[in-house]
Amino acid sequence: MAINSVSIANLQPINLNNNSNQLSKKSQVSFNEILKAAVNNVNDAQVQSDIATEKLIKGEKIELHDVMITAQKASISLQLAMEVRNKAVEAYQEMMRMQV
Repeated sequence: MAINSVSIANLQPINLNNNSNQLSKKSQVSFNEILKAAVNNVNDAQVQSDIATEKLIKGEKIELHDVMITAQKASISLQLAMEVRNKAVEAYQEMMRMQV
């Protein structure tokens, strides 16, 4: 598996601004692209957390605090994604209630 070849030093921090800056360099950025980048960032955080946890379980060289930090980053990014989704659904429902 590829899990064994990844070390904690290779784990990249989650930077939503970095991806949005890369996307904003294009002349026009679609909502779809921004949404995909955000979901990919959340997924990457979850994968990094899983890798770090597996390494700890297998007894490989990794510090417990590094595992906890990656798990917390993944949790916070997922909570943020869920809150953004909730606000988007709420805004959509509000627009549907509007009378034309």
